[in-house]
Amino acid sequence: MRLENKVALISGGARGMGAVEAQLFVNEGAKVVIGDILEDEGRRTEAQINESGGECIFVRLDVTSEASWQQAVAATVARFGKLDVLVNNAGIFRTEGVLETSEELWDQVMEINAKGVFLGTKHAIPEMRKAGGGSIVNISSVAGLTGGPGSAAYRASKGAVRLFTKATAIQYAADGIRANSVHPGIIETDMTTPNLLVDETARQRSAARHPLGRVGQPQDVAYGVLYLASDESSFVTGSELVIDGGLTAQ
Repeated sequence: MRLENKVALISGGARGMGAVEAQLFVNEGAKVVIGDILEDEGRRTEAQINESGGECIFVRLDVTSEASWQQAVAATVARFGKLDVLVNNAGIFRTEGVLETSEELWDQVMEINAKGVFLGTKHAIPEMRKAGGGSIVNISSVAGLTGGPGSAAYRASKGAVRLFTKATAIQYAADGIRANSVHPGIIETDMTTPNLLVDETARQRSAARHPLGRVGQPQDVAYGVLYLASDESSFVTGSELVIDGGLTAQ
């Protein structure tokens, strides 16, 4: 059991990668809180995990709201007594280039993808200090490592996550708190399907961008997140785990 006696809070945990991470975490012994604005889907995921023998609660979490984060962290500690792991997984994807990006769109993407990570980290750290340490895993993207056509706001937000992770790692290493970022390639989820995997032609085009010849699945990312959440990565902080089928190696 790689996460035995650990308590984890996963934002964006109602579906997609977050839900897969939550199920994997409970399979490895963790108690899990999933936070999301998608209440119906979150409740379904909560029920599925508990029916499978895990311990999971759903809390409504708007990652752009400081009060919402405070409530989510408080609910975690109230139910399970502590917080060991935070996975900042919630995010949105937009494809617009610089000239097509409105001020409102820019603000929305940065609020969810960057500010949400900041707020989650800010309110998790005090509880991790009480627990004697912890692991923060921030889901960035290969778009946070490289330039490319389109997705101006998305790339900026994911680049912000990458460097904010490093700042967190350095500032709180003495507290036994680790912070690392994960950089997936194209992963088949509800977020990417409407944009990048809309039909078989688009799927083949996306698959061809990866030297391994396929798009990723949520489990591909979840196992990397599990490693960073566990004590197996106790000497890993401020690092980037790239899970992209070789996309950025080209």
